[in-house]
Amino acid sequence: MSSRTGQSVTVIGLGPMGRAIAAAFLDRGYAVTLWNRTSSRADDLVSRGAVLAPDVEQALAANEVVILSLTDYAAMYDVLNPAAAALTGRVLVNLSSDTPERARAAARWAAERGAVHLTGGITVPPSGIGQPDSATFYSGPRETFDRHRPLLEVITGRTDHRGEDPGLAALFYQLGMVMFWTSMLSYWQAIALARANGLTAADILPHATETANSLPGFFAFYAERIDAGHHLGDVDRLSMGTASVEHVLHTNADAGVDTALPAAVAGLFRRGMDAGHAADSFSSLVELMTKGEAPPRS
Repeated sequence: MSSRTGQSVTVIGLGPMGRAIAAAFLDRGYAVTLWNRTSSRADDLVSRGAVLAPDVEQALAANEVVILSLTDYAAMYDVLNPAAAALTGRVLVNLSSDTPERARAAARWAAERGAVHLTGGITVPPSGIGQPDSATFYSGPRETFDRHRPLLEVITGRTDHRGEDPGLAALFYQLGMVMFWTSMLSYWQAIALARANGLTAADILPHATETANSLPGFFAFYAERIDAGHHLGDVDRLSMGTASVEHVLHTNADAGVDTALPAAVAGLFRRGMDAGHAADSFSSLVELMTKGEAPPRS
């Protein structure tokens, strides 16, 4: 298949993200080869000019750069192991989510089979693919990243190479996920509490947005102090925070709302109190969490 740009790419995995990535390449005139277990997911893309490979081996053989958009790295092994002989000379841009250690192991696995592995962590949902302001973390061989950067910029306009260590992109992705999932759950908790009191999500949206918009200021303020090891209770105290989170827990309980999330938060604060940080800033919980200290035995 010819392309307007003379460039081509293979995309393996056609969930919502994979389909969005393939569509972005088609939009930019790339010749796109596809493979997915459920071949019907490629129908719309094939109608636009993409080629559906009959098997993984032929999908790999079609292009040097192979984009992997799978559930996790275990899925990658399931898909690629039967076609391992076709991996030699390929650049695997693995945009699947998994842990830093598994990304490092995958890079070694790819190298043993003659391929180069670039770890990627996309920071946007499928709707953000192809957008100039969207970003993806990458890590792995810098030379490979630089050589294929124009292709990677089709996926998201901003590409952030975090280093040669294959695990770094996965780490930065998971750092974002730690904050995203916990933050969204806190929003669901607020909506549940609002509902129990006759309010809707729309009713509390302005207040929720204002609260969320205040967080960057707190992030910046505490980051400097935490890096300096400064947890003195000159601005806030863990004892005060503990009282506050207990109030949050009781408010939810009184409303008949599920308390699993606020109870977990209160439990962490209590552990900090038991560890002797009552007079320190609640930022001292970072040290507790870093050390992974077990709660005291009863």
